[in-house]
Amino acid sequence: MKSMKIVKKAQAGFTLIELMIVVAIIGILAAVAIPQYKNYTVKTKVAAAITEVGGLKELVNLCIQNAGGVPDGCDSGTDDVPVYKKTKNVEEAKVENGVISLKFGAGIGEGVDGKTMTMEPKNEETTIQWTNKVGDVTNEAAKLAITKNNAA
Repeated sequence: MKSMKIVKKAQAGFTLIELMIVVAIIGILAAVAIPQYKNYTVKTKVAAAITEVGGLKELVNLCIQNAGGVPDGCDSGTDDVPVYKKTKNVEEAKVENGVISLKFGAGIGEGVDGKTMTMEPKNEETTIQWTNKVGDVTNEAAKLAITKNNAA
């Protein structure tokens, strides 16, 4: 009699439990990553909007310096500060007595779209310091981005 050789075939593929574990891990990662990604995009768009009105800040700086250090009369629509043209992130920006009011455009995020913030100048001895105020923005990530950008 010839001996029969039994060959075991190697397992091909994954078991159901292994696949379920992988799906659970992906679900947990997605539950953490998606909100963080949304916060990141909101902060980035808010920072971009603040940067987009940087030209207005420079014009107000010059206006204040030319007016002897006072922001009175540094308004939108004057020779010193022209009317701001809207951009993707900034629906509207107005200047009144040196204070810039910025209205965010659509598509930035919940609690930010259509909301406003202000940028207020303070004349120091040799420079003008700017302070960003949250206004009616309710998104926490946006508030963080607004106050983080408080600088000259």
